[in-house]
Amino acid sequence: MKSYLFLFLAIICELTGTTFIKKSEGFTKLGPSIIVVLAMVAAFYFLSIATKTIPIGVAYAIWSGVGIVFITAIGALVFKQVPDVYAIIGLSLIVAGVLVINLLSKTGGH
Repeated sequence: MKSYLFLFLAIICELTGTTFIKKSEGFTKLGPSIIVVLAMVAAFYFLSIATKTIPIGVAYAIWSGVGIVFITAIGALVFKQVPDVYAIIGLSLIVAGVLVINLLSKTGGH
């Protein structure tokens, strides 16, 4: 269970870094650029701790799947980049995949 806390921290850091990628304007703004680097280093650090007990494929599927959904929401709310119906369908399939892995797969490290 502790590994999932580290995975959660990795996701939060990755969301922060990805959000600030947009705010860095191609790494032309120093403050947001520094936040990107620090957040991404922290994200990979926490992910590496989580994968000590969570299988790497499962951890990465959760990390990337949850990240994609939440960064899409952040993009819509903060940057007014609203997804169309096909993007929403695709995101729903990603969520379904993460749920199948966590609820049904025996490789989830539960």
